[in-house]
Amino acid sequence: MLSSKQQLAAVLLMAGRALGLNFTISNGQIFTPGFVVLDAPQPNTPLGGDVTANGKLPLPPYDEDDHNQIFSIEMFLYSYMTGRNLTISNGTATANNASLGEIMAQEPGSTVKHINWLWPDCLVGDGKPEGDSDRGVYNISIRQNFRLNGDDHYTIFDVPINVTNSIPEDRDRPSCAELSNDILSPEEIDAEAANEVGVLFAPGDSTELEASGEDSKGSVLDSKVALYAGLVAL
Repeated sequence: MLSSKQQLAAVLLMAGRALGLNFTISNGQIFTPGFVVLDAPQPNTPLGGDVTANGKLPLPPYDEDDHNQIFSIEMFLYSYMTGRNLTISNGTATANNASLGEIMAQEPGSTVKHINWLWPDCLVGDGKPEGDSDRGVYNISIRQNFRLNGDDHYTIFDVPINVTNSIPEDRDRPSCAELSNDILSPEEIDAEAANEVGVLFAPGDSTELEASGEDSKGSVLDSKVALYAGLVAL
């Protein structure tokens, strides 16, 4: 029997296939309007993403005037069907990892960032939603606040998932109330305007990074830097 984590990975894989035409995909990677490049979900693995555009961006720390840098990556789980908009990470850490701290600052010294986020109590259950359940179709919304060649951007990229995996009751689960935010309409979010920078660094894209100077603190690593969005159901 698959674990809850494995079931979620399978759901992500199916959702990615179903909506693949909306994504820019190459060699098993999904390119976004920003430096994050998602690895297409595979069975039994968490969703992962390279936060350096496959090695093009130096890792922090950055100089304040660096031409290229990531200020923050925030993540939310929202659904227009249920009306829920839950914080995964907005830069503020809370007890029991209900809301994670800044993603780029997780696990200092490690090139791999893990998102050990517990499913909240309103998503407890197993299988498809019934009645007034909050389970069902959601989006993992990835918000990137970054500077590209001297210009600042804030972009929005959504990855669809279907919350039907088994999430057992646990007294350590955070309440959905403490993670809830107002849900905005697509018109209020205006992702199209936010994402005018377009999908970056995909094959065929001519975007190149301007040098920030010899004294820049950042340094490019050869090893892959991964942001794992494995939403853990304990």
